[in-house]
Amino acid sequence: MATKIYATGRRKASIAKVWLTPGTGKITINGLSLDAWLGGLEAKKLRVKQPLAITKQDSTVDIVATTLGGGFGGQADALRHGISRALVAYNPELKAVLKPEGMMTRDSRVVERKKPGKRKARRSRQFSKR
Repeated sequence: MATKIYATGRRKASIAKVWLTPGTGKITINGLSLDAWLGGLEAKKLRVKQPLAITKQDSTVDIVATTLGGGFGGQADALRHGISRALVAYNPELKAVLKPEGMMTRDSRVVERKKPGKRKARRSRQFSKR
């Protein structure tokens, strides 16, 4: 069964397009290996691999992904969401394992827009007594 499964993951301004195929556990992101893509950011690497570790699929599927928008943190979380969705499309029984861990829910928190008359979204200017 050499099927190719596609899923999309999102977080903040980042989008991850994920293709999952049965294989040996190789992860390629934007043409680079996971180690080359994230470098020394070990916590983010663990976050990307989390859905595979929870479902024990880390050595049975290959992942090819492209990410765009945002920074490495948002892209890593978008990748985690996309991998989770691809695993559920690959094997629907895995949803019962991933959903309680919060892997299937899109984290919808985004930066609040700046309002007029404010320095940032909510921060006011410093009050001058004199």
